Amino acid sequence: MMKTIYFNNAILYSETDLIKEPVISIENNQIMSIKTKSEVPSIDEEIKFNESEPVAIVPGFIDIHIHGAAGADVMDGEKEALQTMRTALPAEGTTSFLATTITQQHEAKLQALKTIKNVIVQQDKRGADILGVHLEGPFISKKRAGAQPSEFIQQADNHLFQEFQEASGHHIKLVTMAPEEDPDGELISLLCEQQVIPSIGHSNATYDEVVKAIEKGMSQVTHLFNGMKGVHHRDLGVAGAALLHDELMTELIVDGIHVSPPMVKLAYKSKGADNIILITDAMRAKGMAQGESTLGGQKVIVNHDRATLEDGTLAGSILKMNNAIKNMMSYTGCSLKEAVQMASLNPAKQLRIDDRKGSLAVGKDADFTVLSPAMTVLQTYVMGEKVFG
Repeated sequence: MMKTIYFNNAILYSETDLIKEPVISIENNQIMSIKTKSEVPSIDEEIKFNESEPVAIVPGFIDIHIHGAAGADVMDGEKEALQTMRTALPAEGTTSFLATTITQQHEAKLQALKTIKNVIVQQDKRGADILGVHLEGPFISKKRAGAQPSEFIQQADNHLFQEFQEASGHHIKLVTMAPEEDPDGELISLLCEQQVIPSIGHSNATYDEVVKAIEKGMSQVTHLFNGMKGVHHRDLGVAGAALLHDELMTELIVDGIHVSPPMVKLAYKSKGADNIILITDAMRAKGMAQGESTLGGQKVIVNHDRATLEDGTLAGSILKMNNAIKNMMSYTGCSLKEAVQMASLNPAKQLRIDDRKGSLAVGKDADFTVLSPAMTVLQTYVMGEKVFG
């Protein structure tokens, strides 16, 4: 059944234009038309916003790196935890995400993957859509473990990855790995064969090792600057290679803590809006009270806007995606259109789902969020159904 919604005092950021006073027609979860009020004879629903400036209707955000929110964690291995995340994330404009695992005991990893598979198969329209799995670890470097439990880190292993992939129902879409732990590039090659994105992260690789990984098919960098070898004038390392090579799409945590605002600006100046993906890397403490929390079984202390292990190591974030948008604009001077591209279209392109998600156009999924001029989320729609606001 077709439904037509008029948004008063709004500007819609479509794939090609800015449309004032938009009317969106939705049928079978998809956008059937985007027109102005004068072009539409009848309207089923009118939504008014009492903002001094027009609100922005933008594509729903796609968070490809998130461990938890609202007291729930992917590694809980429970359907209820994933449903909690699905319900919580639309409040920050996120309409779909990759459930992200952490390096952990083998059985815990398998349990989490099996649970994700079951939820993906059964999920309804009551929240953000789980698009698949981001497997962060265990194929990383102990020298750059960060908040990943080092005792469970392993060298790249094609057979082990295949076990994880089968447990997930072949829903693994992205793997964070250290290329120096896969010296022959066998795992990178396997991932590319299966159309899984290999992403450099928690890596102590030299520049030359990164170049070899790119030649094998490495195409992304996980949370740029964090958990990786930094720039040195005699070895660009992972961070320098990420800035230099256009083949590498780069995740970025823009909370002002994981990466300083000037460094965010440098990354934007170097990579441009086309090669950055905004992520939250959030954990269960997001949206919760200050104090103690956990990440992958480890104790975490949340103090104001910072989450750390007991030794002070940063342990993911409590960043919300709409705030990442706001911060990106503030730190770099980029436009709202560009910031939204980094949170919507770019991840959709990386996941090869931009034919249906990542922008607002006829025939695409009706995933969109309504932002106030202050970047507060007013409403969020998933597959045409309002799930927040």
